[in-house]
Amino acid sequence: MKNLFLAAALVLGLAVNAQTPATQVPVTTQTTPSTAPATAVTTTTASPDQDKEFTKVQQAEIAPAVLKEAVAKYQGYSLVEALKAEDGSEYKLVLTKDGKDVAAYYKNNGEFIKEVAA
Repeated sequence: MKNLFLAAALVLGLAVNAQTPATQVPVTTQTTPSTAPATAVTTTTASPDQDKEFTKVQQAEIAPAVLKEAVAKYQGYSLVEALKAEDGSEYKLVLTKDGKDVAAYYKNNGEFIKEVAA
């Protein structure tokens, strides 16, 4: 019986995970004692290597200093997605070139922070 609940939770988790945008942490499954059914919990916190949550923004909403630095550093790349930290202090730009995606992080003043393969 416990395996049945676990299997149902995993199937639910995979279904929800397939619909989860790349900016969210994948769905985690949490099991409880056999007297209660397993539940799936969706989290929207920042990834483990960052302490900020980002929300999607339009290209026109990106700080000009960030755009200037990103265009200079990533010539030939296309912007896939732009995200801004909830507190407005950082931007995450998802860029692509030749089928390879990178996430570039910038402070709101245009200072480069890091690059992560996306």
